[in-house]
Amino acid sequence: MSLTSIIGKFFVPRQRELERHASGGEALQRQVLARLVEAAKDTEYGRNHLFGATRGYDDFARNVPVNTYEELKGYIDRMRHGEADVLWPGRVRWYAKSSGTTNDKSKFIPVSPQGLKDTHYRGGQDCVALYLRNNPKSRMFDGKGLILGGSHSPNYNLPGSLVGDLSAILIENINPLVNLVRVPNKQTALLADFEVKRDRIARQTIGKNITNLSGVPSWMLSVLTRVMELTGKQHLEEVWPGLEVFFHGGVAFTPYRHQYEQLITSPQMHYMETYNASEGFFGLQDDPSDKAMLLMLDYGVFYEFIPMDEFGRDNPTVVPLWGVETGRNYAMVISTTCGLWRYVLGDTVSFTGTNPYKFTITGRTKCFINAFGEELIVDNAEQALAYACRETGAEVSEYTAAPVFMDGKARCRHQWLIEFARQPQDMGRFASLLDSRLKQLNSDYEAKRSKDITLQRPEVVVARQGLFNDWLRLKGKLGGQHKIPRLGNSRDIMEQLLRMNATAAKPAQPNNHNA
Repeated sequence: MSLTSIIGKFFVPRQRELERHASGGEALQRQVLARLVEAAKDTEYGRNHLFGATRGYDDFARNVPVNTYEELKGYIDRMRHGEADVLWPGRVRWYAKSSGTTNDKSKFIPVSPQGLKDTHYRGGQDCVALYLRNNPKSRMFDGKGLILGGSHSPNYNLPGSLVGDLSAILIENINPLVNLVRVPNKQTALLADFEVKRDRIARQTIGKNITNLSGVPSWMLSVLTRVMELTGKQHLEEVWPGLEVFFHGGVAFTPYRHQYEQLITSPQMHYMETYNASEGFFGLQDDPSDKAMLLMLDYGVFYEFIPMDEFGRDNPTVVPLWGVETGRNYAMVISTTCGLWRYVLGDTVSFTGTNPYKFTITGRTKCFINAFGEELIVDNAEQALAYACRETGAEVSEYTAAPVFMDGKARCRHQWLIEFARQPQDMGRFASLLDSRLKQLNSDYEAKRSKDITLQRPEVVVARQGLFNDWLRLKGKLGGQHKIPRLGNSRDIMEQLLRMNATAAKPAQPNNHNA
């Protein structure tokens, strides 16, 4: 009997519990809200917003405003300086450092002990529970898991208080027993210098029986590339014959899938998407044949949603989970056991089903292009790029896109800066395929592209190898959970990248291709 078959028995009760998600979603969410409000009723925020008198969702929605980070920032700053009972009971010592806002370079998301236990770690446990349910012959615990993490640093020099990547917080607080089945060692896992870290991880893992991988696809691919460089092997299963699954999240997997499938050719390899962020753990891919994820309803997270066609209005409609409609694009709003109350997460989702509640991530509330009324979202971009790659044999490593605003003849276009792992032979055809697929996916884009009157054909600029990593390094964001902004209405990031591309030794000038 394998070790996995023994450990797997401990996950069976939870596998049965998860069946409640199929029919009891509303009841589960109402229970979560009641627990949250009861736990925080004596905090400053709870007293100010009448948690003690809250008897259900209608009271909660009436008494608590929808909040952005800026609106909770004052509370969080006080918590970071050591104040207790502000947004959540007690003192919160850990803060997950996330990408910034308009006014701040970084956001600092409180991570309470309860939030670690009932949300972040529970998500990891359920990830394994669902994987083992779908793969009863798994032997993942007969070897070790390669788990990538970020780094952390002191928080205002307060004793025992730290800020850093969520992954570093998870590694720092993980049950010591888990360290028996994971690599690299803690010292390497928490290194701040990603280039040093990736080399050490590769060297520490080459001789191990690695059965599973967990991390952000882009950074994991960098580590695996280093493993191949050091071993001289052609495929990863030659290094780790027992490798069977990659638990991935943080960024969309679509641009990386082909590269992974070339690197790992074993038919026994599985991929499972997770939706975890600094603010919480929200979804898991419970069905390998369905890219939609199961919304996790019994963690320390209460969900609400704002229709994206109302987002940004003074008084938008806000609905609880039981008020959502399938096929509609929503901004996610969360309340959590880490003290975030009706917090606009920044991600957008669309539900594919409500029994159980299953969804896809469609983008970010601030990561889209709508300079000319085209309403292009990340989900459109990912699907169109995947189509263009499939038709041309190209592979995309990283990309970003931004508008080129109207000239004197009222002409405008989208500019795509793409770093290819494999360039298409005909860049013009690639751009045309990208354009045609976007028209099929997005009726607003198609309308604006009609007869080339307003929105012109997209422009593709080829990025030199390593450009996006160089940009992240310049920003101090290489490694960890940091991501490339995929779409934006502003040209600020695009101009920075184009300047770096133009002044690089190879090539000296960007290669422009208009479809």
